[in-house]
Amino acid sequence: MAASIRRMTTALSPSSLREEFGDIDIYLFDQLLRGRIGLGMRVLDAGCGGGRNLVFMLRAGMDVYGIDESADAIAAVQRQAATLAPRLPAERFTVQPVDAMSFASDSMDVIVSSAVLHFARDEPHFAGMLSEMWRVLAPGGLLFCRLASSIGIEAQVKPLGNRRHLLPDGSTRFLVDAAYLLEHTRRLGGSLLDPLKTTVVHGQRSMTTWVVRKAG
Repeated sequence: MAASIRRMTTALSPSSLREEFGDIDIYLFDQLLRGRIGLGMRVLDAGCGGGRNLVFMLRAGMDVYGIDESADAIAAVQRQAATLAPRLPAERFTVQPVDAMSFASDSMDVIVSSAVLHFARDEPHFAGMLSEMWRVLAPGGLLFCRLASSIGIEAQVKPLGNRRHLLPDGSTRFLVDAAYLLEHTRRLGGSLLDPLKTTVVHGQRSMTTWVVRKAG
């Protein structure tokens, strides 16, 4: 029994969990738990940064791709992939803008956009990133977005124009609200897989999870 408890404690230690899953977004982890993202699917992390959301997928042998505008970030995720999934070509991770991707239309089963869309310069830039991800997403595919919003902190943000706002934490972000996301869902012809889910970090920011299925 003692040995069993020691093994369980080791398996659940913060270091071992981080090694297995990285710093994955907890709401993206929820999609994995529910079987919406899995082996056999082509997954694109659009704005992948250093690959914090790709650790488990790489370890599991999933068919993953990543883009980012930062060459340093792409170099980091290429190094990570070389360690965790050495059979995966480094060319899977490239420097590209989200609003002008090189992938074929309907080529990805899942697209992840975690903490990316709120860096939009204005509404045309937001719409451009969104429409480009939708173009690349295959019929029946899943678009997972996690982005800053004004939901729950409407009185605490300062409008700066073009939907950009000053947040309580001092950062400047492009902010959406529920009506804006629901209208874009309608325009895309998609359907919500989950209700909009928002986490308010008191005195700092509000983050909303938006998960959409493409028809077909």
